[in-house]
Amino acid sequence: MIDPVTALYVYCIVKAAAAPSMARVPPGLPGAGKPEAVKVSESLWLIGARVPLDTYGGTALERGLADLDWVGRIALAHEAVVEHFTAKRGSTVVPMKLFTMFSNAERAVAEIAGRRVAIDRTMRRIAGAEEWGVRVVRAVTAASEPSAKATRAASGTAFLRARKQARDDARFARAAAAEAAANAYERLQKLARDATRRQLDAPSGTVPPLLDAAFLVESKKRAAFARAAEREAEICARAGAQMTLSGPWPAYNFVQGSERTR
Repeated sequence: MIDPVTALYVYCIVKAAAAPSMARVPPGLPGAGKPEAVKVSESLWLIGARVPLDTYGGTALERGLADLDWVGRIALAHEAVVEHFTAKRGSTVVPMKLFTMFSNAERAVAEIAGRRVAIDRTMRRIAGAEEWGVRVVRAVTAASEPSAKATRAASGTAFLRARKQARDDARFARAAAAEAAANAYERLQKLARDATRRQLDAPSGTVPPLLDAAFLVESKKRAAFARAAEREAEICARAGAQMTLSGPWPAYNFVQGSERTR
């Protein structure tokens, strides 16, 4: 039965031998009902909650999406629920995209069941693994332009030569940092089950990162991957770049998403 005032918001899909425990589950989205497990099959459940359409539907959602603070709060609440189930042993979790909704549980179950082959393929891909993020940016350094004192003291030719040397040094430094980032990706990729470079977007007026990548790492290799990342961070630092490692996260970058509302 379709409820005209609410929709079923889906946080994730869980594969496990038994129904997932709902004890101590985070509250989820603001204004949403308590998260619940909806059975899809003997070993597959979706974790969802009823949400009011006057907040999460149609025009209201469009207005909300224009408020980055609001979207950020929703993302944190969504992530808390997904991470709760990801942390449980013996289960594999496919996180859903933000604002994945269905008109009712029956339609959600039918959609998931209809995509069972693809979902099983994804489950096999990410089982026993976790996502780690690596971001590399140019380190902030003092400008190497000739000083004002040197400008007054030097001849015009010497000043121009110094300016050219400074530009050459900066170009070589950028190349060295970019090479270190590329090498870090190649070496860390060998320790991961899968890896992907994320789109290097940056706010207007800022410099994009040299590397923004996600790695799918087997949980048993977590320590080895972290040690390797630490070594790469040291290499990047010597090349004038700064590496940041984050994780573990649910495998968002290695699963397929769904439509928002059905």
